Amino acid sequence: MLTVATDTLSYLQAIVIGVLQGVTELFPISSLGHSVLVPELLGWHSLVAGQSADESFYLAFLVGLHVATAIALVVFFWRDWVAVVQGFFTSIAHRRIDTPAQRMAWLLVVGTIPVGVIGLVFEHSLRTVFAKPTAAAIFLTINGVILLAGERLRRNAATRELVADHAHHGDPGLDVGRDLDTLQLKEGVFVGSAQILALFAGMSRSGVTMVACLLRGLDHEDAARLSFMLATPIIFAAGIYKLPDLLGHNGDHVRGQVLVGSLAAGIAAYLSVRFLTRYFATRTLTPFAIYSLAFGVAMIAYTTL
Repeated sequence: MLTVATDTLSYLQAIVIGVLQGVTELFPISSLGHSVLVPELLGWHSLVAGQSADESFYLAFLVGLHVATAIALVVFFWRDWVAVVQGFFTSIAHRRIDTPAQRMAWLLVVGTIPVGVIGLVFEHSLRTVFAKPTAAAIFLTINGVILLAGERLRRNAATRELVADHAHHGDPGLDVGRDLDTLQLKEGVFVGSAQILALFAGMSRSGVTMVACLLRGLDHEDAARLSFMLATPIIFAAGIYKLPDLLGHNGDHVRGQVLVGSLAAGIAAYLSVRFLTRYFATRTLTPFAIYSLAFGVAMIAYTTL
């Protein structure tokens, strides 16, 4: 078993997949899709098969990467999380929502429930059926279409009117956006529910939640912030929920690779969120949409021809 496991997942592979996870979990281009497609391109077929298996060493390995990514997000947004936790408890004590931190806390709560419930029920089935190269390539292409459509709809008359109703200053045709603390809880449910699409390999969690935020009138900077905050508890929960896979026999002989890969994923995730929070202050989802379309179509051709 030792020989098979170490031959199947080398330390080089652990580093490559770790960096890939840390970057693509936050860039709106789908970490799950890339964890299927990149190993397929590199000829790491055992990893591709492991992604859609009922249980495998690769799934145990991915647990560590998810936890490391979530830790990186917590470290980067630690001030926000301190305020959110305090806001959650003070809102319960006072039985009302008065401050932006309190509102953010409850937006995260109501936004996490839908994908948490659906994920518990359907994640296993969706992964075993759709976490395959051709399916992942198709959904990555769809991801690109959604990102482009979101940018277009962001600028339509209805969205501009929503922005104008909530913007305090500036030209509503610009990427001004309504204030994040004006988002209602029912809108938080809408934004959080978009994460359900990310259960399909190739669909980006950060991408679809950002599009949902844009459709509610937020600018790209606030959309990215809410998206990353929403992703943190879900990524953490996914890792903790599957921790028995890592601690059980599936994790035997790959725990060293898990440590190395998790370190790579954590560093990559921290650098990625640092870059993206600055990037979305002035830029849009369009380059990521074009990448998703180009890579998705190319991989459809590669896996079917």
